[in-house]
Amino acid sequence: MRKTLSLLLALSLLLGLGAYAVAEEPLAISLYYSDNATLPFKQDWPVITALEKQYNVKLNFEPIPMADYGTKAGLALSTGENTPDVMLYLSTGGAYTSYALNGAIVPISDYAEWTPHFNARVEEMGLQQDVDLNRLSDGKLYFLPSLFDKPFYDGGLIMREDYLKSKGFEAPKTFDDLYNIMKAYKADFPNSYPLTSIVGLRVVQRMTMPSYGVSVGRNTGTGTGTLSWDYDKKEYFAGAISPQYKDYITFMAKLHAEGLLDPELEQDNASTAKKLATGAAMAVYGYYDQIGGWEQASEIEGLKLNMYPPLEGPGGAHHQPKSKTGGGLLFPIGVSKRPDFEQVVRKLDEIFYSEEATKLWCFGPEGDSYTMDGDKVVYNDAILNSADGIYKYMQNAYGTGCAGLQNVWYLERELTKYDENYGRINAEVAAMPDAIQYTVPVPSFDDITAEDASLLQTTLLDAFNVWDDEFRTGKKSIENDWDAFVQDMKDKGIEKFLEIYNASKKL
Repeated sequence: MRKTLSLLLALSLLLGLGAYAVAEEPLAISLYYSDNATLPFKQDWPVITALEKQYNVKLNFEPIPMADYGTKAGLALSTGENTPDVMLYLSTGGAYTSYALNGAIVPISDYAEWTPHFNARVEEMGLQQDVDLNRLSDGKLYFLPSLFDKPFYDGGLIMREDYLKSKGFEAPKTFDDLYNIMKAYKADFPNSYPLTSIVGLRVVQRMTMPSYGVSVGRNTGTGTGTLSWDYDKKEYFAGAISPQYKDYITFMAKLHAEGLLDPELEQDNASTAKKLATGAAMAVYGYYDQIGGWEQASEIEGLKLNMYPPLEGPGGAHHQPKSKTGGGLLFPIGVSKRPDFEQVVRKLDEIFYSEEATKLWCFGPEGDSYTMDGDKVVYNDAILNSADGIYKYMQNAYGTGCAGLQNVWYLERELTKYDENYGRINAEVAAMPDAIQYTVPVPSFDDITAEDASLLQTTLLDAFNVWDDEFRTGKKSIENDWDAFVQDMKDKGIEKFLEIYNASKKL
């Protein structure tokens, strides 16, 4: 009997230890991540490592090039094959509305009790109404949006301030000013293309089109590709074939024809940096945190870059539309089949929206990247002395401040990573009327309408991108071929597309 009791005791102890070991096994979660060529993803970023350790989770990221991200995510959702547990940096605008209403995406609002940290941040920031604008026609929310307490001006026109001063130019206020400055630079440096890009044309378009009263193309402010939003009438209009777009593409074609616009706009950050460093370009639409690295890469004596507020065009002075909510966590329906689905959702809520995690995504690990001096954040010497600037250095070295990973943004916290000049620029932009316009809410489509809209969107955007390129580069004449372009877009259904969106608008 003693032997039996000993065996039973040993067995129970072994089983207890086994249960403990199972309970302590990290929860594995797979994630799609939109990888930006200017900020290549690193699985061993200290923020990710710290989160995995602190929350006992294994985050299996699949970085996908940004240009291919929408296509791959859409294909996975449409087929239901090999989907990850969560897709980051996505919303249910455009084609994703159809996927959601046809059952390919988890209606995450059905599980609101599993997302207490997200709920708390929404309440804290007073964003419930903003979040609710992302609900679809069935009243449900199909993704957890990223949250911003205040929109901020983190990127825009960046120019050679040293060149402006040497030539006696004032800071540019209008697109005519920009043209005149670049024209002078071209005269001084005939082999240059004064205006270049980061990543691609889409960045230039989304930061400049709003000043012409339109927003179309790959990064359209409405998520439709070819429709724009009339902020006065509060309705959609066919932006792709509008007089506003015609004015815009005429200006861009002029820049191209006169050698003021870089013909190689699709490029990585190294190419952009080289052009700015060598004087092959003197202006770019990019982000403030990139300035330090670009200046450091240059051997031009006295080269000094600065960022300027939005330029005024025919439609006013506006930057790309921004919202207090943005792309966030979208759950493919397959994850709901996991037996530990609730645990996965709760864990993701914790590592992206809890107060402790939001500090990690913003500041990095305390005691490593920074320490606290009372209420003041003090960054370490390597960060403070980096020629790249605090923000960009921390992105590359720690994984902080990355769109798609950081999902809660407080302006006051972000400003600790910038200099006084950045604060001054933001104050100037904040004082401009509607410099940053709101992003249009997702329409209330039913599943059939969403599918029809998705098919039209793909057809129209593909056609528009071809025409846009040909107009800009002079392969097609804006004067002679405009009517043919308008007719082509009408033949492909832009009027029907417009009717669908206006019938389902929320504002």
